[in-house]
Amino acid sequence: MGRSSFRQTGIVLKGLIFDIKRFAIHDGPGIRTTVFFKGCPLKCPWCHNPEGIDPSPEIIVSDDRCIACFDCVAVCPKGAIAEAGRTVTIDRANCDLCGECVRVCYAEALEIVGREIDSDELMGEIRKDRIFYEQSGGGATFSGGEPLMQFDFLAETLSMCRDEGIGTVLDTSGFVSSERMIGIAPLVDVFLFDVKHMDSSIHERYTGVPNGPILDNLELLAKRGALIVARFPLVPGFNDSAENIEETASFLASAGIEEVRILPYHKAWLAKYEKLGKGVRPYMADVPSKEDMSGVIAAFRGHGLKVAVGG
Repeated sequence: MGRSSFRQTGIVLKGLIFDIKRFAIHDGPGIRTTVFFKGCPLKCPWCHNPEGIDPSPEIIVSDDRCIACFDCVAVCPKGAIAEAGRTVTIDRANCDLCGECVRVCYAEALEIVGREIDSDELMGEIRKDRIFYEQSGGGATFSGGEPLMQFDFLAETLSMCRDEGIGTVLDTSGFVSSERMIGIAPLVDVFLFDVKHMDSSIHERYTGVPNGPILDNLELLAKRGALIVARFPLVPGFNDSAENIEETASFLASAGIEEVRILPYHKAWLAKYEKLGKGVRPYMADVPSKEDMSGVIAAFRGHGLKVAVGG
């Protein structure tokens, strides 16, 4: 596919991202630049990027960095920041994200997560490591959040990567209309496709959405010959039952998927929930043991799937 219809009319699209990670080696083949889009239709309480769920910019507070100078309290035009011992609290309902507090916070304890960027600027970032893509078979990975929530901006950027010979990977929850999934597929070299649970009611109870569109889209892409690496986030108490693992492995094998990556639950992201200050209770569970992992790996391999852990 050539230049997008937007670019042909001179329109430069803008999107909202919350991070760009260079020299990534776990987000697809080779050395990659991973772009994290903000906004996701799923609300997984174990999400390791909870700052990517809300589709709007947010302010975060890192208590461990705060030096209690309270310059932010003095400068806030809305009076939305208050002292709280050796740190501060923010009345987010009153905060208009003007950024004045961030400007005077020399300890970098305050940060606005989510910035607008246009496709030309984003491509400028992606191009910086072109030589490493060429030497390693890498490219750009689009993650999140859910990139497909910003469909036009994603399609525009993917199209620009295509035009410049930069490989593309899409890390997706799969929760999008089939029309959009079909539309984006020609611009994607590899899909990293999450499959979380085979029972739709359980899936919806924990993530906020049913799994029907997700499973349908995976099968649709597979039938069209897309290269898909399935990813299974192993979350104890949610999807680690022998029955669900067996059903998941059977489904992936029957869909023609050849490779699955198991992503074991961990707790490295817990501090992010505190920084967001939303009062959301993250999902708490024990980290899967080596014995647990061995059993899951064996179940997937039993269906002829190539299995890796992480990435």
